[in-house]
Amino acid sequence: MAHPNLALIEALRETARRLRQPDTKYAWGNHGSCNCGNLLQTITRLDEKEIMHFARTGDGEWTELAEEYCGVTDAPVGLLISKLQQIGLTPSDIHNIEYLEDKEVLQALPGGFRWLSRNQREDVIVYMDTMAQLLEDKLLRLVHVSFDELMTIEKVETV
Repeated sequence: MAHPNLALIEALRETARRLRQPDTKYAWGNHGSCNCGNLLQTITRLDEKEIMHFARTGDGEWTELAEEYCGVTDAPVGLLISKLQQIGLTPSDIHNIEYLEDKEVLQALPGGFRWLSRNQREDVIVYMDTMAQLLEDKLLRLVHVSFDELMTIEKVETV
């Protein structure tokens, strides 16, 4: 599972919000408006056509592009993959978002485990919302709050 962080959580939620809007283009077979393409639109503020243009500099779907990514080159598709990785995603996460296959996310779906269809807008929305919630829960477990320190009241000296 991806590294839990606020930027990724918000990007997943914002992408799900955008996909709920009927004017947001969604087409699984299009690098610029598929699952990862819509997430990249949120992260980079590039539009579908710009993402398509950059994605054409590589071969394959997002899964193959992520697996073949090398951080040393400046290939435009590499810049897109690096944005996904900078926000906390691994090549496996990119694959799982594109195909809606992470079993941990599927187990946490509202109503319980079920397989989702990678090319169905509503399935992408519920997957991204669920993944965001899982990451938020993990992030909250990493936060340590000392209630003793919070409850300590320092005496203010009066002169």
